[in-house]
Amino acid sequence: MNKNHYALILAGGVGSRFWPISRTVYPKQFIDIIGNGKTLIQETYQRLSKVCPKENIFILTNESYTQLVKEQLPDITDQQIVTEPVMRNTAPCIAYGCFKIESLNPDAVIVVAPSDQQILNEDAFINALDKSLKTATEHHCLVTLGIKPSRPDTGYGYIQYSDIVINNDFHKVKNFTEKPTLDIARGFIQSGDFLWNAGIFVWSAKSILKAFETYMPDLHDIFDDARLVYNTEQEVAHINQAYQHCINTSIDYGVMEKAGNVYVLPSDFGWSDLGTWASIYELSEKDGAGNAVNSNEKVIMQNSSNCVVNMPGNKLVILQGLNNYIVVEANDTLLICPRDQEQTVKQIVADVKSKFGVEYV
Repeated sequence: MNKNHYALILAGGVGSRFWPISRTVYPKQFIDIIGNGKTLIQETYQRLSKVCPKENIFILTNESYTQLVKEQLPDITDQQIVTEPVMRNTAPCIAYGCFKIESLNPDAVIVVAPSDQQILNEDAFINALDKSLKTATEHHCLVTLGIKPSRPDTGYGYIQYSDIVINNDFHKVKNFTEKPTLDIARGFIQSGDFLWNAGIFVWSAKSILKAFETYMPDLHDIFDDARLVYNTEQEVAHINQAYQHCINTSIDYGVMEKAGNVYVLPSDFGWSDLGTWASIYELSEKDGAGNAVNSNEKVIMQNSSNCVVNMPGNKLVILQGLNNYIVVEANDTLLICPRDQEQTVKQIVADVKSKFGVEYV
């Protein structure tokens, strides 16, 4: 395995759209949401260990989740857990992780991947990463993996690509678009040159640090000034102070939308970002009425259809005449919400926090 291959797993989010199962103190990346015996972060780590030496895989997370990372990934050393004191979106934490890796190995080529995605065709995923690592090394470009869309989904960002190609498969990116309206998403699908943005990146350490220097110079300087403390006992204290000066923005907005050397690999490996209950519904087995019910055998569906139901195993539940609903109970909280309004869950969490404090979030 190539010793220059590294990975950064993004595992600092709180997963509020999966509330009430996902909580701030125990978010979705540390939960076996699919029910296959492995948490999302464990699956991500195992996938990436097939392209990177295990000692080269780093976990980017909030410092409050350090113990959870250690419990779920016992092979990870303390040095491989990169913690941020506060959430500042993806640009600062990716800059931090890439600077830290570059200080260890200037020739590093880095895969950046979220910890909360489902990938059904692992062989195709590994093949896409191998090709991307090769292309990023040879062409000093910033690579992102784009998913061939199967429907006009409004919950994903989109990437438009051009006919300019390197290494046969990698298309130069034209534009990044945030979550569109349904009509715009339909237009994207019809045009044939748009992909879903999976948030998976591949680049050399030198290329991404140069991009930060060019497009986010203030952020670059913050982490460049920390070079003398990376991988020392002074690192955490220095970074905790430095983070107070970091802008709150995404890597897409800060770098990828601006850089001229961004290429996308159109991919199809059974991807889902597992961002919402709808994504769980799509992946789950369903009964004849289209209901996706968790393993609780005490759930009875009567004249109900197309629901996603996740209830504690010790509770008898009867749903009568309910169609297209999300019904979830966890942590002393019951959520009943129309499936077509699941984007409101994040606001519901904010309202609960405002009314009852952090106890239920």
